[in-house]
Order: sequence, then C-alpha cells, then structure tokens
Amino acid sequence: MSELITLTALSILVAGFVVGVVVGLTGMGGGALMTPALIFLGVGDTATVVTADLTAAAVYKTGGAVVHAREGSPNLKLAKWLVIGSVPTALLGPHLVSWFTDPDDIDDVLKLCIGFALLLAAATYALRLYINLRRVRSGGAEGNPNPPIRPVPTLLVGALGGLLVGITSVGSGSVIMVALLMLYPGLSAVKLVGTDLVQAVPLVLAAAISNIALHGLDLGLTIPLILGSVPGTLLGSKIAPRVPQSYIRRGIVVVLTMSGVALLDKAEWAPLGKDESHPMLIVGVGVAMLVLVPLIWGLLRRGQGLPAFGAPTVAQLEDPEYGARPLMDSTDGSGRT
Repeated sequence: MSELITLTALSILVAGFVVGVVVGLTGMGGGALMTPALIFLGVGDTATVVTADLTAAAVYKTGGAVVHAREGSPNLKLAKWLVIGSVPTALLGPHLVSWFTDPDDIDDVLKLCIGFALLLAAATYALRLYINLRRVRSGGAEGNPNPPIRPVPTLLVGALGGLLVGITSVGSGSVIMVALLMLYPGLSAVKLVGTDLVQAVPLVLAAAISNIALHGLDLGLTIPLILGSVPGTLLGSKIAPRVPQSYIRRGIVVVLTMSGVALLDKAEWAPLGKDESHPMLIVGVGVAMLVLVPLIWGLLRRGQGLPAFGAPTVAQLEDPEYGARPLMDSTDGSGRT
C-alpha cells in the first residue's frame, strides 16, 4: 500500500484528473491525451503506460456507455458490427508488435506508433469539425437513428480502429468517430456519441486484456490513474455547459500535433535523425499550428460562404440541436444564405 502513496503516484493522479477534466469537457477520447502525458512524465516504459491507460479507460468508458444505453441513444446494431470487427484486431495488435519487433526495440516502436496515431487523431478531429461545418451549412441533415447498416465498411472501420487501439490505446474516441460520420452522415449526433461509447467498451477491454497478458499490469500506475481520471471526467462533464470550449478544442489539436512530433523525436524517427533531440522543431510546430490553424479554418469557412470567424463556433458545430436549425445569415438575420 505504501508504494501507492508516493510523489510518482501523486503526479499520475494529478495527470489523470487533469486529462479526465478535459475529456469530460470536450468528449474527446482519453487515450490520445493520457498516453503521451504519462510517457512524458516518465512513470514507466511505453508498453506499461499503454496497458494502464487501456485498463483505466475500460473503467470510465463503461460508466459513460451505461448512461447512454439507459437513455436509449446508441444504435446497437451498428455498434454490434463495429465490435465484431474491432475486438479480434484489438486482441491481435499487441501480439503482432511483439512477434515482429526485437524486444530491445519495442519501446521505440511503440513510441513511433503512438506518435503517428496522435497526428492521425489531430487530423481526424479537424476533419470532424469540417464535416460538421458542411452539415450545418446545408441546413442540418435530419438525424436517422436507424440508418441502413453497411456491414463490410463498418467491419473494416472496426478492424482498423481495433488494431490502432490495441497497439497505441489511441483512436477509440477520435478516429472511429470520424469514420462513422463519413459512413453514416445522417446519424444524429447523440446517436453517434452513444454508439461510439458502447462499441468502445468491449474494444478497450479486449485491448487491455491482450496488453495485460503480454506486459502485465502495474497497479502502482493503474490505481492512481483511475482514482484521478474518473472524478476528473465527472467534474469536466458537470462544468462543460459553463465553459467556452472553442479554444480548448483548438488547443487540443495543437497539443496532439506537438505531442505526436515529440514522440517521433523521442523514438529517434529516421527523418529527424538519431542520437539527438529537436526541441526547437517541436516548438516551431506548435507556433506554426497556432498561426496556421485559425487561418486555414477561416479559409474553409469562407469556402462555405461564411465569415472567416464568428458563428457557428466550434462548440455550436458539435451541438446536435444547433445543426437542426436553419443557419442565420450574418448580415440580415433572415435565415437566407
């Protein structure tokens, strides 16, 4: 018990709480934020961190899925096809890495995989906002709670998502969500979130079991992580309506991108060079993102016939009720565009 009450355990608990608050505020997947945070804290090797994060995620995602299931929001038929595709590859993913990687290189290989997964998560979140922008601009597609299921592409989304989560713990709440948006554009936002949460529980659980079987479970890391992340997620969910999320969400895209580049650098990815770090490159990426992201987003909005800045805000784009209302023109307020 004494080993749980240490400065390291306290730092893990605080990190879990902070990331949990952000997850509760924004609904973004925790793996994309928690895993790099723990790696940079240096609380364990990468495989141990991935295993602990997946185990903690299995706990708090179950609670979220139960709430959505009680409210009747998930599309269970769609979730079933995703689970059929994702669980086998989530179980297989960690073993593939161990089979084809020298044991001495596993840590660097996992850092590379997580680095690229973070860049993919940042890109898919940006794509999700653009899809929502187009949906709102077109007047908001009517939500269809029971769209015709497309088994083969849905299975493929599940399989690729399961592989990604099993290896990196990243993707269950970001990459799969965007794929569902593209496959089922008429699915209402509430159904989309509920379905993603329900399919994520067996996916994350399978990935956790496979990683535990390979790497074991560090309770000194997992218990503080759960103790911090669960109340953090609950608090974030409660205060979300009173917190402006636009800047938080855009900040997360910048953080994910910088974290991805930092992990590629930490793993000594060949194009970045070996035996040297590039802190200025990471800072440069962050500065470039801060400058370029608002400009590119403004150009995309202009391409949809909207002002570069203003309504609809990022938070409004992810509000299911906002998407169902006609978009008001910024000049005459008549609703015409």
